[in-house]
Amino acid sequence: MNKHGANGFAAQSQQALDDTALQSALGHAQSGFVKKRAQAIAMVDEFEQLKANAQAAKRQALANLAPLLEQFEQNLIRNGGEVHWAQTPQELNATVMAIARNANGRRIIKGKSMIGEECELNAALESAGFDVVESDLGEYIIQLAKEPPSHIIAPAIHKTRQQVAELFRQYHALGERGLDAISDLVGEARTVLREAFLTADIGITGANVLVAENGSIALVTNEGNGDLSATLPRVHIVVTSIEKVVASMEDASLILEVLARSATGQHMSAYTSFYSGPRQAQDPDGPDQFHVILLDNGRSEMLGTPFEPMLNCIKCGACLNHCPVYTNVGGHAYGWVYPGPMGSVLTPLLQGLDAALPLPNASTFCGRCEEVCPMGIPLPDLLRQLRAQQHEQKREPRRWRWGLTLYSRLSRHPRLFSWNLRLSRAMLRWLPQRAWPNQRTPIRPSGDTTFLEQWRTRAQNGLKNAAQNGPQQGK
Repeated sequence: MNKHGANGFAAQSQQALDDTALQSALGHAQSGFVKKRAQAIAMVDEFEQLKANAQAAKRQALANLAPLLEQFEQNLIRNGGEVHWAQTPQELNATVMAIARNANGRRIIKGKSMIGEECELNAALESAGFDVVESDLGEYIIQLAKEPPSHIIAPAIHKTRQQVAELFRQYHALGERGLDAISDLVGEARTVLREAFLTADIGITGANVLVAENGSIALVTNEGNGDLSATLPRVHIVVTSIEKVVASMEDASLILEVLARSATGQHMSAYTSFYSGPRQAQDPDGPDQFHVILLDNGRSEMLGTPFEPMLNCIKCGACLNHCPVYTNVGGHAYGWVYPGPMGSVLTPLLQGLDAALPLPNASTFCGRCEEVCPMGIPLPDLLRQLRAQQHEQKREPRRWRWGLTLYSRLSRHPRLFSWNLRLSRAMLRWLPQRAWPNQRTPIRPSGDTTFLEQWRTRAQNGLKNAAQNGPQQGK
């Protein structure tokens, strides 16, 4: 994660805006996400109904979260698997290491997992002496670069093709070869990762959905790396969070109907797999052990609060792709694993307001995030509520509080307010550009009169015209 975390958002945003390679990468990638999503949605007539069905399934699951989690646990144990509960990231990491040590495992192949990122699982495993290799291409790239993901769907969205090629030449001892085309990079990654798949003792994946009625987990990928991580090693460990559970396979299918369309613009991801436990006697392959670790990390505290809708998030990334702030500064500026509008809500909730003071204000409130969210999460409203909490707890920047206090007092005295507007207008006209924050273009007055003066003039002209023309006869 970024050294300064979410509280370094302003400085990190400026660095992102000054990074020409990053700006180029963001521009190409974001336009592709938006276009593909629009095309995928246009091909179905009932997308609004699909959204409503998925939202209803998640609301029902959250209303019955505890019994559904217990049902999931019972059915998974019946299938031969084991369930572990973790209150904190530290507990999850300790549980993963204990399972690996008990299985005499050292080499770990890991599928893409946002919960793994949230818990900084890789760092914990490597510091304990385990050999960890990320199998998702994007995650593998940023693992080599020693960077956190910049996007929850496309972790290496901030990297150009040339930067990836340089990383591969640095870390792959394969001699001289051409890495000019994307197919060259993909082929080389496949060659390197194949050996890791075949020699790994432990496989770790995330989960997109947990199904209570049969103890299954659903895993969605586009590369097949999740399937290989889940089936080839002796031990499969699933790291996920408690809000992923739904009641039935039918409810799971409702979530999957909107997930791929919103995330990558597909009808369905290339690989959608369900796992229910370890290999059975009649199975040709699969792990000998199957473990699911359920992380809370503050999520249960969101139940029954105004922020409960955030637990409906399926991490599709649509809000990121359509956010004018994220698309200009990228994910690293947000300082933690969850960027964009959903991260601006989740990070303060999971890490505390003090650890993420700028994020509730990192929004233009254009409303596009709520408009494209398949789960109907009212992200702008949740950001406003976080801002209100900051104000009530006096945690917003002191200059903001002074400014709001001054505005409040001026607005109660119209003549004084009008005089200050005229003064401000004069100052803006002559303010040098260097005195304005370098994140913004200086505002210049558009004319010689203020808005209020123009309003009064138009009102007076309207009255004069009405008096001259007399009453209008209806037709």
